[in-house]
Amino acid sequence: FSKFPSSLSYFFTPVFYSVFPAASYTDSSDDETSPRDKQQKNSKGNSDFCVKNIKQAEFGRREIEIAEQEMPALMALRKRAQGEKPLAGAKIVGCTHITAQTAVLMETLGALGAQCRWAACNIYSTLNEVAAALAESGFPVFAWKGESEDDFWWCIDRCVNVEGWQPNMILDDGGDLTHWIYKKYPNMFKKIKGIVEESVTGVHRLYQLSKAGKLCVPAMNVNDSVTKQKFDNLYCCRESILDGLKRTTDMMFGGKQVVVCGYGEVGKGCCAALKAMGSIVYVTEIDPICALQACMDGFRLVKLNEVIRQVDIVITCTGNKNVVTREHLDRMKNSCIVCNMGHSNTEIDVASLRTPELTWERVRSQVDHVIWPDGKRIVLLAEGRLLNLSCSTVPTFVLSITATTQALALIELYNAPEGRYKQDVYLLPKKMDEYVASLHLPTFDAHLTELTDEQAKYLGLNKNGPFKPNYYRYLELPRNGEAWVIMSFLH
Repeated sequence: FSKFPSSLSYFFTPVFYSVFPAASYTDSSDDETSPRDKQQKNSKGNSDFCVKNIKQAEFGRREIEIAEQEMPALMALRKRAQGEKPLAGAKIVGCTHITAQTAVLMETLGALGAQCRWAACNIYSTLNEVAAALAESGFPVFAWKGESEDDFWWCIDRCVNVEGWQPNMILDDGGDLTHWIYKKYPNMFKKIKGIVEESVTGVHRLYQLSKAGKLCVPAMNVNDSVTKQKFDNLYCCRESILDGLKRTTDMMFGGKQVVVCGYGEVGKGCCAALKAMGSIVYVTEIDPICALQACMDGFRLVKLNEVIRQVDIVITCTGNKNVVTREHLDRMKNSCIVCNMGHSNTEIDVASLRTPELTWERVRSQVDHVIWPDGKRIVLLAEGRLLNLSCSTVPTFVLSITATTQALALIELYNAPEGRYKQDVYLLPKKMDEYVASLHLPTFDAHLTELTDEQAKYLGLNKNGPFKPNYYRYLELPRNGEAWVIMSFLH
């Protein structure tokens, strides 16, 4: 592919309280019929999809068109690929959040020559109107907001298990799609060229497979690319954490005591936003380097047990499991808000709250009161699932960076000559990261300085990059609205 780097509505509505026993439930709708029980066709007579309501397609199309304006790099890829189809013959099965931004990515992959089938990686993050617009455009999409766990796996299976079509590329967010194919259809990996994984959770699973010698295709770790870590994880969460909390709780942040579990890029973004709004922020961390960064950024490093009785908000963003246990939940103060900003729903032990002695009370969409026998209640958001994509929206421009990285990773793996990538997990080439960043600079009317021949020779660099070695760490720490680059030394 010659033109790419060679190394490659929220409105407040009346609240009707309803009390349930400990059970899971999803959003209400005018039409309570499960999409699985509906017979729907798009305007071309195609029925290879399952969405909430195909009639919402027009509204979804408008949202996609708005998102396109804030995703310059993907639109540039489409334009540059008009005469070439770098993904011609690619059959991509995807499992990501289905939003307007993802729709732009999917339609870009289609413009690059790929066939796509898609499911949602989160039961609450799908925008129904966008899913309808994609189905109307001919994309086999199987997703709707408020899926049950059984629906979730059914949708993934409908993407994978289809007569006359077999995927040769996987785009995953969380590893559930990859896990399903390994579990149900392992022979499919004979034709799959590679996996592109976006999340911490999914990447962790891939490294486990690799270590056990069970990873049978090359995989690209997009999560740890510079463009994903330093822009999506940090800047996206810095803005969307406030949006998610405000939409669901209408709370005032000033003076509130907040504990953020984890000081990776997501935690850094959350802490910076809350501190700027006047909150008193505590941090828990297992990594001494991240812990030292939190301390030098002015945050109090604590163990969760030390502050659990006094904090007003608990936010998890570790990618781990059982970070907030039933013991912690029992000790929380009345009206404490509990939410998760990590990909998986395992960080908060929500299952332990589904017991007879506790009452669940739905307040509004994605907001539950869990009430103890003595009357104490906590406010649980999105049933412990990803807050920002379940309860609000995320900045489109930042997602453009991640989506472009995903597209280039797919192109790289699909077109790589045999033998370039073995059955292991790889990071994106530095040159590709720099290329993604360069595609977004024109939005800011930004002008890069170019090295002279003499300067390039002095530094031992190619004038066109890559400009940093693979071991270079871009440790951007948000402080008072600025990004500081530091180096950490252990001795």
